[in-house]
Amino acid sequence: MSDFALGQRWISDSESDLGLGTIVAINGRRISMLFPATGDQREYVAGSAPLTRVSFNPGDSVESAEGWTLNVHQVMAEDGLNIYIGERSDNGEKAQLLETRINHHIKFNKPQDRLFTAQIDRNDWYTLRYDARCMQHKYQTHPLVGLAGARTALIPHQLHIAKEAGSRVAPRILLSDEVGLGKTIEAGMIIHQQLLTGRASRVLILLPESLQYQWLVEMLRRFNLKFAIFDEERCGEYDESEENPFETEQLIIAPLTILSESDKRLEQACQASWDLVVVDEAHHLDWSEEAVSPQYSAVEKLAKICAGLLLLTATPDQLGHQSHFARLRLLDPERFYDYATFVKEEAGYKAVADLAKLLNSDEKIDADGLEKLKSLGEQEQGEGFEASVLSINDADKTVAQQARHKIIRSLIDRHGTGRVLFRNTRASVKGFPKRCVLPTELELPSEYRAAADWWLKRHPEDYSAKAVAPLLTPEFLYQNAISGDIEWWRIDPRIDWLAELIKENKQDKFLIICARASTALTLEQAVRVKFGLNAAVFHEGMTIVERDRAAAWFADQDEGCQLLICSEIGSEGRNFQFARQLVLFDIPLNPDLLEQRIGRLDRIGQRNDIQINIPYFADSAAETLFNWQHKGINAYAETCPAGVKVFEQQNDALLTALASNQFDETQIKPLIERAKAEIEQINLQLEEGRDILLELNSKGFDGERIAEDIEAMDDDTQLVAFMLQTFDVYGVSQDDKGEQCIAINPTEHMLEPHFPELGDEGMTISFDRETALSREDVRFISWDHPMVQGCFEMINAGEMGNNAVSILNNKALPEGTYLVELIFVVETSAPKQLQPGRFLPPTPVRILLDKAGNDLAAKVTFDGLNKQLKPVNKQVASQLATALQPQIHELIGQAETKANVERDNLIAQSIAKVDEELGDEIERLTALKAVNPSIRPIELESLIQQKTALHEHLKQARVKLDAVRLIVVSHN
Repeated sequence: MSDFALGQRWISDSESDLGLGTIVAINGRRISMLFPATGDQREYVAGSAPLTRVSFNPGDSVESAEGWTLNVHQVMAEDGLNIYIGERSDNGEKAQLLETRINHHIKFNKPQDRLFTAQIDRNDWYTLRYDARCMQHKYQTHPLVGLAGARTALIPHQLHIAKEAGSRVAPRILLSDEVGLGKTIEAGMIIHQQLLTGRASRVLILLPESLQYQWLVEMLRRFNLKFAIFDEERCGEYDESEENPFETEQLIIAPLTILSESDKRLEQACQASWDLVVVDEAHHLDWSEEAVSPQYSAVEKLAKICAGLLLLTATPDQLGHQSHFARLRLLDPERFYDYATFVKEEAGYKAVADLAKLLNSDEKIDADGLEKLKSLGEQEQGEGFEASVLSINDADKTVAQQARHKIIRSLIDRHGTGRVLFRNTRASVKGFPKRCVLPTELELPSEYRAAADWWLKRHPEDYSAKAVAPLLTPEFLYQNAISGDIEWWRIDPRIDWLAELIKENKQDKFLIICARASTALTLEQAVRVKFGLNAAVFHEGMTIVERDRAAAWFADQDEGCQLLICSEIGSEGRNFQFARQLVLFDIPLNPDLLEQRIGRLDRIGQRNDIQINIPYFADSAAETLFNWQHKGINAYAETCPAGVKVFEQQNDALLTALASNQFDETQIKPLIERAKAEIEQINLQLEEGRDILLELNSKGFDGERIAEDIEAMDDDTQLVAFMLQTFDVYGVSQDDKGEQCIAINPTEHMLEPHFPELGDEGMTISFDRETALSREDVRFISWDHPMVQGCFEMINAGEMGNNAVSILNNKALPEGTYLVELIFVVETSAPKQLQPGRFLPPTPVRILLDKAGNDLAAKVTFDGLNKQLKPVNKQVASQLATALQPQIHELIGQAETKANVERDNLIAQSIAKVDEELGDEIERLTALKAVNPSIRPIELESLIQQKTALHEHLKQARVKLDAVRLIVVSHN
């Protein structure tokens, strides 16, 4: 312990938060210390006082009580007090600063300051800090940032689309996979990737009101993205303040009607800046050259001002080619400006599609095919393309396949809508269940027959869908004819049939869909009263929260209900693939609606065959429609993309047949035969043109490789070890729950009061993807998870672990020898949207100096050294640091010189990486733009600007000392 003198500045080892103390009285061995920052005063005994003298060395900067800073050149002592002599940083004048005039609010957060003021951390804290730096660097430079962390199964076509679109600048694309292939997941992956890589920060999702809470839950549960739901009530809260509600949140979900029905809200949404706008159920956006719907008009206005745009629809072309063009027009009005021109261009893709089909087969390409490909190459691709052409018939199958894939990618890039449209079909994607069609013919009750006759008499010669469709819901007609209160279920044979079906399949869950909410409510009452069965209902009269609760009750495998009875709204957007039994209580007229119903269970990832139960009444409109749908367009056993087109072609004749409410085989058989022929014809047409290019582009060639790479990330045990160590160091309670699950909870002893993402109620986590997918209550912890990213930030931004003192018990070295380990970080302050982390994330530079200044880091690894070190108590650690303070200061100066050299090397490497990666992409898009008008100018301009800005920011990267560890050799 140094000699004490009045006015000296000391810091308390046990209460460092008191700040800088001043000795105000010395009475024998008793010392009185005032801490001006807090106003506290403490009494100490000189021999055992837990105090460390605060002193500075040449090269340090110290702040005066008046607020100016002195760069210390020389230190003198007078009457026990230090006098610091140097130069003021504000005006460059020479000055001196007496120890008593040091600012008492001074913070000791630099590693060396904390080391010399006895704020010494544990060795495991220091290790954790270094690990956090290394892992954050590893994560930010990984090519799958934002893609690997989704709580989803690793399905190749979804990964391909997400990687392709998510890595673009301001993607503007149409996602139009068939029902059940995961458009919502693809969109979520793209959003997630754009946000985590910095390409986007503000996202607006527009959708039907019935889907907003589903999206909210999906974005949170699968991607840990916290969106806010905006409705008219919430927007109205800002009217008085005149604040734009759409500027109050970064991530927003809103019903499209809020914009299409209010000019004010649309104007506010357009005034806000959006990096990405997502529109679900985009097939509801009606447009023709003669008329534009309010919904389409609203999206069109937003599309003009937003950077990126994702449109989601399961029916890209079934609603008509003009409707398909209308959506492409939203994505790029300059490219898709005229429908007639678009149709002409589409017709010209057949020759290219024929070549693509050949390339995608195992067939040898004949001389004529080779000449066509060479001709195409001469027109557009050049020598590299021709070299690939020469290899497509190579005897080495691997070489030939690589050449073919390269050419196909080139054709996709350069022709048609390949860059803006993604559409996977069930025919091209594996992993779907078998559909088991189980029709049951039931006798039509006489009461229902009478009600139907009553209805038909009220609508004579009316063959409209509005008049005919009610015949498919006879209970509705019965109520209308008699009374709304009549208990139709007491005469309906479907009730007993349903009870028997459930009895035969006691272990199964049943999704029951009917057209009307009133039917769903009454059906729930019927099965409860008559058979004692618990069922949840799901209809449009419920609030969104009530619907979600009903769906959650149905999904609960242990205590949930066996039946979920939905009105038609239950067939749109929801996913109940954990069930395998589907009951179509009635049959929808529109084939697309039928497909949406079946698609709630028939989805990729469904592990069971789908049991499609269809109770229909004999000699009724239902029997007629079932036969036409099943035998004519095969809408039950297979998906039927062309079904709605055939339905529209035969609409009048089919509605006329249904209006009789009788099954007349002689009348319906010709319609069935025509439907079969038309379906075959349409399917042949779908094979022509450029659909093969679209299919190949949508499915991709790299999905399986991406899945394998993500599996490797999942299997990386470094993440598990790091997070468990972080929980342990920060005092988070851990309880092994088995099945690869851990329950974590906050404690009163945590180093940080608010651990990232951990609420007061705690959570159950798993690092295993399959476990998290199988259990709704388990969070999937991945590299992308905000808890992991929050831990990186918490550790690196704080002081914890930025210094340590350890003992090295190594008799090969002289006792008393010391080493100084320094961790520097090279970083740039470039804006996140430039993606600096992709090229130069905060990069740890480790230097290990002996007392002569030799760097041993290359010879002695961090982990190898760490295993040999032992902790030392805080008092001894402080004494060692104080004794070696001048020498350590000198070594820090030498290390800074070495770190600056390494910084220059890292800058050069990062700039070379920018030139290589962005330069190649700029060159590729520039070449493509010459032959494909789908390359938007903003894509090229953004990449060029990004490259230029990165050069400037990377050149200004700085180096800072992040942590220091003193290692002293001892033979004890």
